[in-house]
Amino acid sequence: MTELSPVPARADDGDTWIRLRTLVLLRWWAILGQVSALVVAQRLYDLDLELGLCYLAIGASVISNVVAGFVFPENRRLSERETRLVVLFDMLQLGLLLYLTGGLNNPFSILIVGPVTVSAPALSPRSTVFLGAMSIAIVTLLIFFHLPLRTAGGEILHVPQIFLYGTWVAIVIAVVFLGVYSRWIVTEMRAMSEALQATQMALAREQKLTDLGGVVAAAAHELGTPLATIKLTSAELAEELAGDDDLHADAVLINQQADRCRDILRSMGRAGKDDLHLRTAPLSAVIEEAAEPHVDRGKTIHFDHAPGPGGPLEQPGIGRRPEIIHGLRNLVQNAVDFARGHVWVESRWSEDSITVRIMDDGRGFPPHLLGRIGDPLMRRRGRAFDPRRPEYEGMGLGLFIAKTLLERSGAELSFANGHDAGRLAPGQTARTGAVVEVTWPRARIVAGNGPDRRALGKNPPIRA
Repeated sequence: MTELSPVPARADDGDTWIRLRTLVLLRWWAILGQVSALVVAQRLYDLDLELGLCYLAIGASVISNVVAGFVFPENRRLSERETRLVVLFDMLQLGLLLYLTGGLNNPFSILIVGPVTVSAPALSPRSTVFLGAMSIAIVTLLIFFHLPLRTAGGEILHVPQIFLYGTWVAIVIAVVFLGVYSRWIVTEMRAMSEALQATQMALAREQKLTDLGGVVAAAAHELGTPLATIKLTSAELAEELAGDDDLHADAVLINQQADRCRDILRSMGRAGKDDLHLRTAPLSAVIEEAAEPHVDRGKTIHFDHAPGPGGPLEQPGIGRRPEIIHGLRNLVQNAVDFARGHVWVESRWSEDSITVRIMDDGRGFPPHLLGRIGDPLMRRRGRAFDPRRPEYEGMGLGLFIAKTLLERSGAELSFANGHDAGRLAPGQTARTGAVVEVTWPRARIVAGNGPDRRALGKNPPIRA
């Protein structure tokens, strides 16, 4: 699964740059709000403000917006450094306005949290910490340095000292909490998006491999008859041309090359035509096909296929769907990776459900991670470092892909450890490692059968 792991995007990568147009539009909204607040404060509440200096601070934002709109193209994307400078400018401009309008006595002082909240999802942690520290420094200075809020009658408006420091504490907490919260949420969303993309890549690859195998099988079948004809004809020619050494050698060579073509096609894929019958297979065949790449990896895989209590004796036939095969293959791979020497793969079926259980004799899942298994980008199953496999970081993307693909097929997955699973027979005392159980409603994966089953019809060509 390592070749499917997406490379984590860094904050300074091109795909994380912010469009200049986005920041310009946000700043226009901020300018509109600032002007509206000044007009209302002056006209409605009759406050005596330093309007000239206030409008000068707002004018700086207006000029920067106009310059940005004329100098740079609309599709210009800012680097992280440029975005950090733009946000810092907005923060300082807001701090200046608050200085001119009462500092933390101004109820709009909470808006200093906005730039940090906006930058946290888009910038790197270092830039977010820098901007957060700057906002905290600005509100700290505003406690001691600001112009008082005055009414037209000369009355000074201020809040009690305890509320002033309470506002400072609230803003500091908001900066830290909202910055961390927004950063955390976006990181989780990116990880999930990358893992889902890798899942789609895995499913697409499995589908292509399945189609390729069908093409090879069809070629082996379709070319079998002409190759047999060439072989028969060349053998007859070799007998008739026994008196002519050159022609006899050519006929023998044609016969040998026909045998070689047959062997090559046989080695490339399964014998037989890729018809609709190969779309389904017995449950045990699909499970063993999924586990086949890991059979010869030094661990013993035991297969056990039997009906469940009250289930029919006949083994069900299920669809050979790529998501089922690839999902089970990933689960078997994880079991083989962590097993000491043995892996057990059981299948049970009843009238209503089909269950596949994969167990190993390894250390099992860490109990504190059982509730999180299947989330993308988790780390090693155990905390202890395994010197035999230092590069392995299992239990992350691989299990997420397996869980997602199998759930798409209608399955429900559960994860446990053998010693606490409570479902193992007395003779299974060695199976104390990880236990993964996959359960499908029988109707979701069993191929059609019974009196209502229709004829398969003609085999359609495989299309690219």
